[in-house]
Parts: sequence; C-alpha cells; structure tokens
Amino acid sequence: MRGERIRQDLSYLRSLLFTNPLIYLYTAACGTASLCGSLFDSRGRWQHACARVWSWLILKTSGVRVRVEGLENVNPQATTIFCVNHQSAMDIPVLFVHLPVQFRFVAKRSLFHLPFLGWHLRRSGHIAVERGRPREAVKSMEDAAKKIREGKSVMLFPEGHRSRNGKMGPFKNGSFYLAVLAGVPIVPITLNGTRNALKPDTYHVRAAQVEMIVHPPVPTEGLATDDVESLSTRVRNQILSRFNQPHD
Repeated sequence: MRGERIRQDLSYLRSLLFTNPLIYLYTAACGTASLCGSLFDSRGRWQHACARVWSWLILKTSGVRVRVEGLENVNPQATTIFCVNHQSAMDIPVLFVHLPVQFRFVAKRSLFHLPFLGWHLRRSGHIAVERGRPREAVKSMEDAAKKIREGKSVMLFPEGHRSRNGKMGPFKNGSFYLAVLAGVPIVPITLNGTRNALKPDTYHVRAAQVEMIVHPPVPTEGLATDDVESLSTRVRNQILSRFNQPHD
C-alpha cells in the first residue's frame, strides 16, 4: 500500500514538472503555427495537420498507447458524422492521431468568442451552434447541417460533456437532430481507457493503454425529425456494446 502511494506521488510530480509544461509548450507552438498558417489555407487542412502533430506529441509525452479496431468502417471519401463517448480531455488527441480523415468539431458558439481559442476554432473551420436560445439554436443547426452536406465531416460528443464518474451519460438529441438534417451517415466510436490517462478536473497525466473501436456506419438518409430519438438510442447502444462501463 505504501509503495503504491509513493509511485502515485512520483507519477503526479512527473506530471506537474515535466508532462504538463511540455503539453502547454506544444499547445502554444502548434496553436501559433495553426493560426499563422490559416492566413494561407482557408479550408482548414493545415490547421488539422497542426492539431495532429500537437496530439501526437501529447500522446508520446504522456505514454498513452492506443489499440485501434474497425478502421475499415471509415470511408475517407464520404462526408461523415462521428459520434464518440466522452471520458477525458485525452479523447481529442487520440481521435486526431488515429482517425485517418479530416474532420471538424461542432462546439457551442460561446467558445468562438474566447481570445485565441475562438480565433483558432473559427480559422480552422470548426462549426458553431447556439445552445441557449431556441430560435437561434434551430437556425444554427440548419447552418451546421448545410456545411456538413457541403462535404465537411464533423466530430460530436453526444453526452455534451466529459463523464465525471466514468459511466456513459445519456445522449442529447441535438446531435442526432443535426445528423437527420444533414442526411449523412453516423459512424459511432467507442473509447476506453482515456480516463486512466487523464481524469476530468485533474492535472495528473499518466501512461495508459487506450482502446478505440470504430463501429459500422448508421445511415440517416430518409429519416425525419420524428426518428431522432430512435437514432440516438441505436447509436448509443452501438457505442455502449464495447464500452467498459465501471461497476458500482
């Protein structure tokens, strides 16, 4: 017991003194390169490449190893909505490095007003949606669906936030309303183990084994808004089928 406590304390000290400062350095360097490059690339491909380098550096520095399954379910030529369970901030680097396609995030509009982060989101082609006011929310969903139909694959976390207890939370229907409006297939993705690398609300980054399972696509063409709830249930059940749910 005492030996395990000492190992945990040393791991936390390494995270504070070594891993975290390097992650901040990677973020500043790659973020600056991404913003500068956006002056010459309006499509966001350069920014996505910078995000992949940033993510690769984080995974290597943190000692996070990833086993990937099901990449045959990803069609690089098809516009796709990826739906992923959300356990940790480490989910994002894992997805950038191991999903071999260009994608953008759908994020709440308020983030686009923040200095630096907002500039990066906007210049990288990420999509803003309104969550507070119903009328504006519907309009922003329609605008987002139009961008997806024009060929912009997106990444969604349908839980809406990171799980604080390690269990998969309920899915919000807004993600699937957007999918129905866009009419493009959904590819569910299950992530296991990212919480072991970085729990929410902590600074303790640890080495961990992570698993990423890509499921077969779920078609949405021809669905109506009345199908949103059943679509949400179907996608959630696919992700849950390979999710390592913690026991009480």
